[in-house]
Amino acid sequence: MKNNPINICIVDDDDIYQFTVVKTLELLEFKKNIMSFSDGEEALDFLVNNLDENQKLPDVIFLDINMPIMDGFQFMEEYGKIKSQLGKKTVIYMVSSSVDPIDIERAKRISDVSDYIIKPIEPGKLKSVMEKLININ
Repeated sequence: MKNNPINICIVDDDDIYQFTVVKTLELLEFKKNIMSFSDGEEALDFLVNNLDENQKLPDVIFLDINMPIMDGFQFMEEYGKIKSQLGKKTVIYMVSSSVDPIDIERAKRISDVSDYIIKPIEPGKLKSVMEKLININ
């Protein structure tokens, strides 16, 4: 994995937020592939269509909570159904502008969610998350 790029997946319906996170990630000096989806259904379809292609599957997902079609919580419910078919472990961060304790607690109760990050993600926090991921792999 050390020489392979880190596959980063951003799932968020806010184009400006996606652009900002992508630009911030591009500034970080490590090999990476960045993919973006506007809702959970698009991201889930990608995962299902690439179950057997580990090199395409994300190493990390930054998942918004509030999106049309399929929100972050619905995505996590469906992800739980296919997780055992995925050929690699994916680290998932739920990301939201919501500071509602109910949302935060609900996200933290999902075992596949590594952490809850409040938007906007500070560049230092993003760098820290990525460095941690690189060191694990």
